[in-house]
Amino acid sequence: MKTLFRLAAMLLASLSVSTILAETAAQRGYRLLTEKAYLPPDFDQDVFDQLWRRWDEPLRSEAAKATPEQRRKMAFDQYGLTTRPGDISGKPLQYVVDDQGNWSMNCFACHGGSFDGQIIPGRPNTNFDLQTLTEDVRITKVRLTKQLGRLDKGSLVIPLSTARGTTNAVVFGVVLLAYRDAELNVLKNPPRIKLVHHDMDAPAWWSFHRRKMLYVDGHAPKTHRALMQFLLVRANGPEKFREWEAEFKDVYAYLDSLRPPKYPYKIDRKLADAGESIFDEHCSKCHGHYGENARYRQPMIPIDVIGTDSVRHKALSLAHLEHLRASWFTRHGKDKVLLKPTGYSAPPLDGVWASAPYLHNGSVPTLWHLLHPKKRPVVWVRRDNSLDRKRVGLNVAELTEVPKSARSLRAQRQHFDTRAFGKRATGHDFPGKLSEDQRRSVLEYLKTL
Repeated sequence: MKTLFRLAAMLLASLSVSTILAETAAQRGYRLLTEKAYLPPDFDQDVFDQLWRRWDEPLRSEAAKATPEQRRKMAFDQYGLTTRPGDISGKPLQYVVDDQGNWSMNCFACHGGSFDGQIIPGRPNTNFDLQTLTEDVRITKVRLTKQLGRLDKGSLVIPLSTARGTTNAVVFGVVLLAYRDAELNVLKNPPRIKLVHHDMDAPAWWSFHRRKMLYVDGHAPKTHRALMQFLLVRANGPEKFREWEAEFKDVYAYLDSLRPPKYPYKIDRKLADAGESIFDEHCSKCHGHYGENARYRQPMIPIDVIGTDSVRHKALSLAHLEHLRASWFTRHGKDKVLLKPTGYSAPPLDGVWASAPYLHNGSVPTLWHLLHPKKRPVVWVRRDNSLDRKRVGLNVAELTEVPKSARSLRAQRQHFDTRAFGKRATGHDFPGKLSEDQRRSVLEYLKTL
């Protein structure tokens, strides 16, 4: 019997090795992102299983009566986590979970989420509530007398997010790089830096293959090294980046392989055809062409022309961009870094129906609101995670104020307040020139991209 078990184990091992050897670079990239921990653990399974004790009522009482599996699903919903598509393990897409039950955040935390019943790797995770999750983890660890980690401590000084689905990602990058020299050695005396805290909406990864430069202002080169900047935690020295460089070529291949999901519902083709002509005349100069003659230039739109919230534009200093250009990430200046962006890059609109909310700060909940600049809500909150088929985007309730009933910070983060710093929903007023019929046609056409 033991011999039989050994033979079975050898067979399974050989099959596993054969599967790995047969992987494409893109498949390896996905596997690495979901199975290899490039960052230290944020918490363990015991902590995650106890997070429900931090929830507001009546949810906490509901969780107390629920089964462990029901509580796990409730926790996933609370913090914006999903399972992995096609994976029966139940592991989260957004974290690597090792055999000891340690959870380490991966890139899908911001770049993989669910929408309208679909789990979509590469979609902006606009349900992720990192600040609330980290606060609950920190207090749970204290209660269980467990050691605090980098996020537990760092979030006391640097806000991780002020609204569900967004993160203070730009500042994360600024801080991490500021503590390193050009060869990525940790500086003993890092310079003082001015931090402009503001939230960002993550871009859709399926647009990666069309871009020439990275980020909303196109300041960073599109290379595998540039993808590694967010691994700059103290535990990862320069030797780790050189060791992992080949693996991130596979991660690059994975990102480059992604394509947008198709709109799953009925499209009025006659209306969409009319919208295509209007789009080509009024919108394609910035956002490109689609279909058989697809092309996209990634033009830079000056900030005084686009008119959207300028906080992100002003947040990156010249000193930071020069430091990035001198670093290992850009091969010490061999790869282009845009030192003085004049505004924001107009994004490609592939799969735009599935990438709500809109604008770089995620302030506009639907495409209808984007096409109607004067009718954008002051405050909005999700009704659920379904697609608003009429307005194309998030299914939201529109408010004039954050309700007084939202007393806790976790409740307030569910509301997007466009009056807050860095969250303005103004700008991109170009659709105002179109008639109502033209806007309706363009909205229908955008479903086809």
